Amino acid sequence: MTLFSLIIALLLEQVRPLPVKHVVLDPLAALSGALVSRFNDGQAQHGRLAWVLVVVLGTVGTALAHYLLWEGHPLLAFAFNVAVLYLTMGFRHESHFFTDIHLALRMGELDRARELLGEWRGRSHRDASSSEVARLAIEQALVAAHRNVFGVAFWFVILPGPSGAVMYRLARFFAEDWGQRTDPEFGEFGRFARRAFEAIDWVPVRLTAASFSIVGNFEDAIYCWRTQAVLWPDRSSAILLSSGGGALGVRLGMPIHESGEIVDRPELGQGDEADADHMQSTVGLVWRALLVCLFMLALLGLAGWVGG
Repeated sequence: MTLFSLIIALLLEQVRPLPVKHVVLDPLAALSGALVSRFNDGQAQHGRLAWVLVVVLGTVGTALAHYLLWEGHPLLAFAFNVAVLYLTMGFRHESHFFTDIHLALRMGELDRARELLGEWRGRSHRDASSSEVARLAIEQALVAAHRNVFGVAFWFVILPGPSGAVMYRLARFFAEDWGQRTDPEFGEFGRFARRAFEAIDWVPVRLTAASFSIVGNFEDAIYCWRTQAVLWPDRSSAILLSSGGGALGVRLGMPIHESGEIVDRPELGQGDEADADHMQSTVGLVWRALLVCLFMLALLGLAGWVGG
């Protein structure tokens, strides 16, 4: 059931992408605002309490709902799995930016590619070269693939029913919505959300990086992962980008033009300058890694069936 739920949810998401902003993000943003208004006095312990109330209760409630549906009929539980995965993955919500940027670069429409990249990342890149645009798009796609697919799938497999997918999606949202805020009036309210997601994502991010390494240039991916990941401020993103860059044979990181300034960043990956061809290779890398993960899940299911 686990494997088929993932496959059907992925197919549904490709055929009919969910309007994630209106269906998922807007309700979560409203909930986040209510929790901040109710609990935030600038102290970390109140942020922890708010996080536990929404993430833990949401996870437990989803597991209980799955159990009750299973007791009613396994097909109801299966449909519930697919529905929750469809709501929590949302890769197509971001991948259309990557596709449009890739097409714009192929057509020589650099200004259009810059505009799309800025809309995707929420920052201006009006002075970026075509190589910078391709590089940033590849970086964004590798991280998005993990957080919208691989991370969700990992916890879906680990916890009962779709409760793991709900936990990961909620934890990620509050880590971004609370944990990344630095304004003084917000205080330490988001510190626990940030650290909790780092712990939740510790194993999945390394498994995703390992998958990139297996389906790409293994030696270069592992070398870049070991030597470069420590140079990047966000360790999870660094592991994904260094292994992905090494697997693809492309240089990521490095200085970029952003919001009218030059932002200095360390180099990740190794090989050639990023271009539209590497963007196409990135699509192949992500799909091959996903197929490897699904194949391993199928083998585990078969082993459990034979052993049982």
